[in-house]
Amino acid sequence: MFYDEVKVSFKAGKGGDGCFSFRRAKYEPKGGPDGGNGGRGGNVFIVGDTNVADLTDFHFKPGWAAKNGEPGRGSNQHGAKGEDLILRLPVGTVVVDRETDEVVAEVLEHGDQVLLLEGGEGGKGNDEFKSSTNQAPRQYTLGKPGDAGDFRLVVKTIADVGLIGFPNAGKSTLLNMMTNAHPKTGAYPFTTMFPTVGVLEYPEQYERITLADIPGLIEGASENRGLGHRFLKHVERCKVLLIMIDMEGTDGREPLSDYRVLVNELKLYMPGLARKPVLVAANKMDEPNAVENLKLFKKKLKLEQVYPISCVSDEGFETLKQAMLKEVLEVRKAEAEAAEEGESEDLEY
Repeated sequence: MFYDEVKVSFKAGKGGDGCFSFRRAKYEPKGGPDGGNGGRGGNVFIVGDTNVADLTDFHFKPGWAAKNGEPGRGSNQHGAKGEDLILRLPVGTVVVDRETDEVVAEVLEHGDQVLLLEGGEGGKGNDEFKSSTNQAPRQYTLGKPGDAGDFRLVVKTIADVGLIGFPNAGKSTLLNMMTNAHPKTGAYPFTTMFPTVGVLEYPEQYERITLADIPGLIEGASENRGLGHRFLKHVERCKVLLIMIDMEGTDGREPLSDYRVLVNELKLYMPGLARKPVLVAANKMDEPNAVENLKLFKKKLKLEQVYPISCVSDEGFETLKQAMLKEVLEVRKAEAEAAEEGESEDLEY
């Protein structure tokens, strides 16, 4: 089972209590205060890790807590800081506050580390309160509780190209043939039950891009029919969308209608998705009706970037590969330029 959304509760460590103590030594009947401070509670960090595939660990253990700080002791011994809790999450995970429904943190790259909850401050021992007018203080403070919260962890797949299409359009087969990923394939609906990411290499250009096989959508996915929202959220962060159409019209499907439904569902779910670069792969061109269907498809929609392919004969694969690389590199360049402009604006201020 693939867990891409779970409810969890996290708690930072409580600060250790301060110590109330007076020095007791031979020949020192009036020993002074020597109570040490308590240690700070452990923090809660989240870290992006490409070696973590999903949220299985958090599904079976929804409650996590950092260690408490140790209390102070006599002889001015301060308590040790509580051990931090470091939670490793899949890259692309968003942390949502369940009470306010606001995004409080996210990890987008391997190694990204975010302080989610801060440990409580340690209490002060009575040695902290001594002064010229208070040489035998009897005050001390307790450690403060650490931050805590109830969250929802949501994995949103990060890939350069997201493969969109109805069940049995050939997305998994394409990913299997083009990349190092090996998703399950089969001639029945919803073979793919969770996103699979593969790496497509371009040895001659010294480039690589990632492709994500998004499980098949159905009409009404934007209204959460079927597993709509669970699958559509994985499209949000893809740089380029590749819509795969069964151009043969297997099982009574109509290519033109399929395309319109898919584009409409993306727009209804998130209007911004329509502004992403979109390529169309006309699959199953080895079938008898595909050529005529493609002519009608192009005539009705007047699309420029339609790439005829066949996952049986490898027809059109190289052209499609180069088209995907071109679009991805253009998006990367635009993102880098935008980041540079943002940095220069920050420097001006």
